[in-house]
Amino acid sequence: MKTYPKNYGYSASNRTSKWQYLIIAVALIFMALSALPNFFPKKQRLLIHSNGAEKAAIQASELYTQLADANLPVNAINSTEQGSELYFANLSDAKKAYERLVQVYGDEYTIMKSEKSGIPQWLVELGLEPIKLGLDLRGGVLFILDVDGDKAFSDRIVHIRDSVKSITRDNKIRDVNVAIANKEQVVVNIYQPQNLQKVAAEIQNRFPLLSMFYESDTQLKLFYAAAAKNSFHQEIMSQSLSTMRGRIEELGITEAVVQRQGRDRIRIELPGASNPDDVRPIIGATASLQFFQLQERGGKYFKTESGESIAVSPVPIFSGKHIKNAKAGRDEMGMPLVHLTLDAIGGDKMLRFSARNIGKPMVTVFSEYYQNTSGETLKKEKVISVATIQAQLGSRFSITHLSSPEKAQELALLLRAGSLDAPITIAKERTINATLGEKNIENGMAALTLGIGVTLLFMIAWYRQLGVIANVALSFNLLCLLGLMSLLPGAVLTLPGIAGFVLTVGMAVDTNVLIFERIKEELKRGRAVSIAVEQGYKNAFATILDANITTLLTALILYAIGYGPVKGFAITLGLGVLTSMFTGVFISKVLTRLFYTNSNSRREKGVMA
Repeated sequence: MKTYPKNYGYSASNRTSKWQYLIIAVALIFMALSALPNFFPKKQRLLIHSNGAEKAAIQASELYTQLADANLPVNAINSTEQGSELYFANLSDAKKAYERLVQVYGDEYTIMKSEKSGIPQWLVELGLEPIKLGLDLRGGVLFILDVDGDKAFSDRIVHIRDSVKSITRDNKIRDVNVAIANKEQVVVNIYQPQNLQKVAAEIQNRFPLLSMFYESDTQLKLFYAAAAKNSFHQEIMSQSLSTMRGRIEELGITEAVVQRQGRDRIRIELPGASNPDDVRPIIGATASLQFFQLQERGGKYFKTESGESIAVSPVPIFSGKHIKNAKAGRDEMGMPLVHLTLDAIGGDKMLRFSARNIGKPMVTVFSEYYQNTSGETLKKEKVISVATIQAQLGSRFSITHLSSPEKAQELALLLRAGSLDAPITIAKERTINATLGEKNIENGMAALTLGIGVTLLFMIAWYRQLGVIANVALSFNLLCLLGLMSLLPGAVLTLPGIAGFVLTVGMAVDTNVLIFERIKEELKRGRAVSIAVEQGYKNAFATILDANITTLLTALILYAIGYGPVKGFAITLGLGVLTSMFTGVFISKVLTRLFYTNSNSRREKGVMA
C-alpha cells in the first residue's frame, strides 16, 4: 500500500484563513439586514372617521357587510371611538373599497387612503429602509420643465446696465450714456477717461466673469465671453435644480427624483403623488423677491396694488436668494406678514442699508414669469410692501401689508423653497396610475423568477456539485445587490432596474461558467482536484475582471448621460457588477474549497490508497 503526504493535493495556499471567513460572514450579515426591509411590504389602509362629534364610529361588522356585498376582501378592521382602520392585500382592492365606502358613507364620514409601513420597529430604529420604487413601479406624477436660460441671461445684461447707472449716480458722474447693444453687450460712454476707468473697476469687482473692451478712452463695452456665458448657464441650471429639490421637500415628498435632462430641461418624478394639481402651482412657480430703496425720481418704476407708480433704485439691496427661511404669521393687529431669516451676506447688506436709512421706506417687489398668448416669456412685477425702516435691521425682519393670510402662506412657502433667476415652464406632465405600477412589478418579478429558475436548473444539470455551489453564490449575489440598493439614498428601482437584476443573474452565472470550465480543463490534464480548483480560479480571474470592468464602464456612462429609467438600469447594472465579482469569485471560491475540493480530495486519497 502506497502512502502519501498528509497534505496530498492540498497546500497552505489552498486554505481559507479565518479572517477571510469573518469578512465574508460580516458582509453577508450586513447585506442581509439591509435587504430585510424589502420583505415587509407596505400595508394598504383606509381611514374612516366622522365629520361631526355627534356621529358614532362605524361598527366593524357593518363595514365587513358593506365590503362583502361588493365582493371586496378586507384583511383586517381596527375600530376605535375616533374611527376605523381597514387593511387590504393590495392597492387595487383598497381603491375599489374606497370608492364603495365613499359612495355609502361619503356625506357623513371622511375616508382617506394611505399606506402603513410593515417594517418592524427594530429595523426602523437601525435606520434601514426598503428600496425606493420609481415612477413606473409605484405610480405618480412626472414633470418635464423647460429652463429659459436665455431669458435669465438677458435679465443679467439688464442688471449690469442698471448697475452701471447706479454706480455713476452714486459717484455723481455726469455726461453718461449707457445702452444695451445686440442684447448681449452693455456699451458705456463716459466723456472723462478717469471716470470711465473708475466705473470699470467697480463693475469688474461686482461681476468677475464679465469681459471688458475699450473702444476708446471714452467708450467701454461689457460682455460675457463664450466660456463665461456657458458658466453662467451652468450656474442657472444648478440653481434651478437646487430650488426644485427645496420646493419638493417643502411638499413633504421624500422619494422624488429631480435631475437634469439635456441642456435646458429638468425631470421631476414624484412617486406616490396622485394629484398633479396639488404640486403644479409650486413646481411651476417662478416667483422671486427683491428689496429696493425708494427714490424720488429716476431709476425703476413699479406699480403698487392700488395702481400708483413709484420709483426705486435700479439695483436691489438684496434678492430672494439670500433668504434662508420664511414663515407666515400675524402682527399685533392681526394683519398677515411673513417673517424672514437671511443668510450672512443678506444679513450684512440689510444691516448696513438699514443703519443708513432709518426713517426711510423700503420697497418689497414680487416678480414672476408668465407666457402670453403668443408663447413669449414675460416678467410681471408688483410692489407688495412699502414699509418704513423704524430701526436698524439684521438677518431677521418681517414683510408686512400683505393682502391675506393665504397670500402670506404661499409667499412663505415659495421663499423657503428658493426663488428662481430663470423662467421655468412645464413642458410635459404625465400621471401614471398606481395600478399600472403594480402590474409592472408583477410582470417584472415574473420575468426575474423565470430567469433565475431556468438558470438554477441549468447550472445543477450541467455542473452537478459545482452547479449547487454556483446557485448558492447566486442567491448571495441577489441578496447583496438588494442590500446595496437599499443602502444607497439615491438608488431607485425602476422597471428597467428589474431587467438589471435579470442581467446580473446572467453575469454572475457567466463568471461561474468561466471558472468551472477552467477547472474541468485542469482536471482533464490529470491535476489533483485542489490544484485544478486553484488554477481554475486563478486562470479565469483576468478574463472575468476584464469583462466586468468593461460592463462597469458602460454602466457609468449610462448613469452619467441617461435619466429616469435609463439611470435606474445603470445603477442596478453597476452594483450588479460589483456584487457578481464579490460572490462569483470570493464567496464561490470559499464554498468550492469547503464542499468540492475537500470531498473530492478525500475521494482521490481513498482511490489511490
